[in-house]
Amino acid sequence: MQQSKIIHVSVPEQKMRLLDKNTVLKEYPISTSKFGLGCEEGSYKTPLGEFSIERKIGEGAEEGTVFKGRKPTGVWKPGDPTETDMILSRIMWLTGCEEHNCNTHDRYVYIHGTNDEELIGTQASHGCVRMRNHDIIELFDLIEEGVRVQIEDSPLRRY
Repeated sequence: MQQSKIIHVSVPEQKMRLLDKNTVLKEYPISTSKFGLGCEEGSYKTPLGEFSIERKIGEGAEEGTVFKGRKPTGVWKPGDPTETDMILSRIMWLTGCEEHNCNTHDRYVYIHGTNDEELIGTQASHGCVRMRNHDIIELFDLIEEGVRVQIEDSPLRRY
């Protein structure tokens, strides 16, 4: 079945849109890498280009569920001791669809929830696309595996 939904990410605006046939369904603030843009292994940069959601992880998990190695290990609550760049609530694992970003899966680049929600809207991640926990849960439920993701170094198109 052909997917009609697509996710567009604008790095300069730190925003994401979910579209269905050029109709904006949702718009979310996000956070991309504080190290900039790129596809180099070990760079902690956010890759650009076309991707697909290869795998969705965390269906039904409680908001704030902590994932280590893509396995749930407990639930983080505001005020709990934190590590940097925790992966919370849901994971959508990206696979690059172009030659320059084909290593994205092996770099473990995700769209995921975070314990650093106050940094959403700024470049603060270690390469992934971070979202507020309630937003990632909502988006997770709205899309299927295989949905295309476009990460661009340009503003979102106006509809």
